Amino acid sequence: MTLTYTNSEQLFIGIDGGGSKCKAVIYAGNKILGEGLSGRANPLHGIQQTFTSMTQAVQLAAVNAELPTEALSQTIAGVGLAGVNLNKLKQQVEAWQHPFAQMFVTTDLHTACIGAHQGGDGAVIITGTGSCGYAHVGDKNLLIGGHGFGLGDKGSGAWLGQQAAAKALLALDGLAAETELCQLLFDYFEVSDAMGIVENLAGETSSHYAKLARYVLQAANDDEVANNIVTEGASYINDMARQLLSLNPPRFSMIGGLAEPLKPWLADDVIKQLKPAINSPEMGAVYYAQQQLLN
Repeated sequence: MTLTYTNSEQLFIGIDGGGSKCKAVIYAGNKILGEGLSGRANPLHGIQQTFTSMTQAVQLAAVNAELPTEALSQTIAGVGLAGVNLNKLKQQVEAWQHPFAQMFVTTDLHTACIGAHQGGDGAVIITGTGSCGYAHVGDKNLLIGGHGFGLGDKGSGAWLGQQAAAKALLALDGLAAETELCQLLFDYFEVSDAMGIVENLAGETSSHYAKLARYVLQAANDDEVANNIVTEGASYINDMARQLLSLNPPRFSMIGGLAEPLKPWLADDVIKQLKPAINSPEMGAVYYAQQQLLN
């Protein structure tokens, strides 16, 4: 059921953009009025694609809320994006001729942390297309990872997929042990040889590789190569968690598409610290916008 908006309430928009998708919520009067979902919105993969995805997500949220498009000009937007920890990209996003009354930009990690702990202190790890960690405790902030596919993102969906393809190709070249992953990739891409895999992956984005993560996890209990990949990725997530927890955050959460699938592979000392996220990253973006108005 769509909730009704009254003109006396300030409209906020929260946007969460990453390597696979962009989600927007419209919020007023302690209620989510509408939601919208669109394609990837990581400025590292193209600034215009980011703007297109943000615009589509917001417009879909407005339709879902039964708000006229012109109402967007009255909104205060909080935006959490992957990649804007690089100052150059943040400046490009902030220079966007956006449709909002005001827009406040920060990293997707920051808004994810704010959302997970409902505006309070805490730590969060995102394990989705990419991987990264963030903690805010008092006047201390700690950022780990977030360097992007090719330079980091260990333990992420893209990393799992890339490792699966690399190990499968080594096996097909006779340079490594045979692995169940070869047949899983053949079936997924509908090919029958190594070059078929290469043709489907060469030059592709992190989100394309991340689609292979499910097959690595599927094979990990029975296939030694897949098991080693997942174990190595989970070990990295454990190390990241322990470093974040060294700040003694009052709460610690994991979010993202791999948060639950990876949980059985994590160490007991990390699992026992985990608490469910209270709210979503896009709601964290709303909280961020509200906080910025008060500053």
